[in-house]
Amino acid sequence: MELKTKTSENIGIVGLGLIGGSLGLDLQKRGHTVYGITHREKTAQKARARKLAQVVSTDPSVLKNCSLIYIALPLEQLLNPSTALINAIPKNAVVTDVGSVKVPVLKTWDELHPHFVASHPMTGTEESGINAGRHNLFKNKPWVVTPSKKTDPKALAIVQQISLSLGSQWIISEAQIHDEAVGLISHLPVLISAALLNTLSADAKPSLYSLAKSIASSGFADTSRVGGGNPELGVSMAKFNKKNIERHLASYRHSLDLFEKYLLEENWSELEKILINSQEERQNFILKSTN
Repeated sequence: MELKTKTSENIGIVGLGLIGGSLGLDLQKRGHTVYGITHREKTAQKARARKLAQVVSTDPSVLKNCSLIYIALPLEQLLNPSTALINAIPKNAVVTDVGSVKVPVLKTWDELHPHFVASHPMTGTEESGINAGRHNLFKNKPWVVTPSKKTDPKALAIVQQISLSLGSQWIISEAQIHDEAVGLISHLPVLISAALLNTLSADAKPSLYSLAKSIASSGFADTSRVGGGNPELGVSMAKFNKKNIERHLASYRHSLDLFEKYLLEENWSELEKILINSQEERQNFILKSTN
């Protein structure tokens, strides 16, 4: 059956957490009919109360009339989908995902569905679960797709059309390059931030901890934010992007070793050089990328 786009689509969303719930809210606002799938009836009831979709069910068979389906499950479930879910997805539907690691996702889903498009909306908050969904989560945020040789161009165009309608910035990348990049700018910072928080709780005496807590301001809040996020997501990032994170951690450890070396040597001039380079790098990387 020929794939086509319409002004209004029946769109399925499997998983109504932060990303899936936000998709449901925004897609409804744009006139689409959304069918949401949750694992438990208790969660489905909460999703209905929040109006994350017009139809919310624990039965994947409600996806039968959907032309586009988002798999917004945790990586572990995305890479090990249930037989019931696979069998419920129409063969002519376009299927895409929102996972933060793409190489293993492509290996799995390219074999499962003929119109699969691997994608990753680069957005999020510290919140998770059925209460986390919000409007305009994807506006002005990158939506990265990593097509393979098997990716259907028409399916890719449909995912692009919907993503752009949500206000996203469309980016195409090779899956391996994507996984290396998110390992560096997303997954590694989660572990570094978590390490900072663990250092605070492990090393600080009660009086020191109390004072630090009283005087901590926006700088510490910004630095520690991603380390205080969803633990399940952090573990899945590490598990399914292990090799890239290992390499980035080694490079980061080398930088820490240099800081420690110059500190012990009281080599303030070399320490200043590193900090000057850091200042310039941030201006080149962060400021230019947001202009």
